[in-house]
Amino acid sequence: MASRGRGAAPFLILLAFLAAQCFHQSTEAKKVTTNLHFFFHDILSGPDPSAVLVARRSGRTGPNGAFGDVSVVDDPLTEGPEADSPVVGYARGIYVSASWQSPILVMGLDYGFTAGPFNGSSFSVFSQNPILDRDREVAVVGGRGKFRMAQGFANLRTYSVNATTGDAVVEYSVTLFHDE
Repeated sequence: MASRGRGAAPFLILLAFLAAQCFHQSTEAKKVTTNLHFFFHDILSGPDPSAVLVARRSGRTGPNGAFGDVSVVDDPLTEGPEADSPVVGYARGIYVSASWQSPILVMGLDYGFTAGPFNGSSFSVFSQNPILDRDREVAVVGGRGKFRMAQGFANLRTYSVNATTGDAVVEYSVTLFHDE
């Protein structure tokens, strides 16, 4: 009798494992891919800037005098690069100048859409951004609404920079993998 009990244990363990796998697969949402294209307007100048410096370290020396600066942003996202192009959303959050040697920002931004098919949805980026590189990539780490559970990446290309004011327009091509 004792040997029959031992033989049943591996079978029951295997049965429980298979049941758990079936449940996991049946509750797992289907992933879809969404590609987005828009322009990010980072406006530091004028009476109503979209990016505001909120903290600056004292004794600004070294190759990157901005090291330690913290800015809060509410940057418009538009269909085209022109300032009067239709707004499709806003990038809101913070960026920090986080490299002593060169201008590299660490960004924590939520890209929320206020128009079009993704109105009310957003994706989030938490990544470093070497802003002097014309082409660069940042990591998408989450999302909400239609972009729930998003992962992916955004390819950034500097479209224009005003050397006097620091105002910049950046082209975004985003690939998101998210729940359906």
